[in-house]
Order: sequence, then structure tokens, then C-alpha cells
Amino acid sequence: MLKFFLTLFMSISTPVFADSVVENYMPDAQKVGEGRLTFLAWDLYDATLYAPKGQWKSVGPFALKLSYFREVSGTDIADQSMEGIRNQGFDNEIKLAAWHAQLKKIFPNVAKGSNLIGIYKHTGETIFYDQENKIGQINNPEFGRLFFNIWLGEKTNVPHLRKKLLGRSS
Repeated sequence: MLKFFLTLFMSISTPVFADSVVENYMPDAQKVGEGRLTFLAWDLYDATLYAPKGQWKSVGPFALKLSYFREVSGTDIADQSMEGIRNQGFDNEIKLAAWHAQLKKIFPNVAKGSNLIGIYKHTGETIFYDQENKIGQINNPEFGRLFFNIWLGEKTNVPHLRKKLLGRSS
């Protein structure tokens, strides 16, 4: 019985941290919120947002972790990212083409159980990880803002997921 209460106490009093990758960028990172993206009847991925002390600010730093339920090609991830940025009204085709080329080099093919993590630093850099391995970085604050707004911006195509990530009631 004592072991049960100690375990319960530790789970309540210990902050919930993301992978060690997130801890390296934000030692005080805590989960802000989480949700699942489903398309028709298929679960695509779980998303979890981390920020210092669990308090998200759009200027960063924060981290978004996607845990995939199915295989997706890196090219499809890059394509969908560009579509998400375009859906926000961004139409600079020169920048979009450059970012698309970078993302196609960065994103790997993912399998069921894969985790991709995007870190947005307060300086505007975006750093990508596959599991615990750094896979790329884009040092453009405009890109970072637009990329993370796919999930966190007011013009997102997934407002239900945004609410959950930001820790708001569904």
C-alpha cells in the first residue's frame, strides 16, 4: 500500500517531460496538451505540445512531437507541410519551393511507432528530430512560425487538435 501511494505521489509531483531531446532545449519542459489527428476513420498520429513549465507562447521555445500510427513517406510529410502553410494564406512561391526542398531532405519515411519532434527556439530556428536523432534545421523565423501554425495557429485546418494541444477543453 505504501508503494502505491509513493508511486501516485511521484506521478503527481514530478513534471511530465518529453523525450530527452526536448529536455536538452527546455530543461523545464512540461506537456501543454495532446490530441489525435484522425482522417475519416484512420488515426494518423498523436501530437503532444511541450513548453517551459507547460505554458505555451507563440514566440517559443516549444516542441511538438508527432507519434505516427501508420507508414508515411517523408515526401508526403513535406508536401502536407507546404499545403498547411499555403492554407494559412502564405503564397510566396519562391520561399515555399525552397522550404519544400529542404523538408524533403529532412523528413524521413516514418513507420508505425515513429516519432518526429520539431523544436521551435525563441530565436526562430526550427530543429527536427527523428526519435533521438537530429535530422535537420531551418534557421528562418518566418518558416518556423508558419510551420508550427499548421497545428497551433488560428487559421489551422485542425481546430479541434489545436484546442487539445493548447490544453483547452474540447
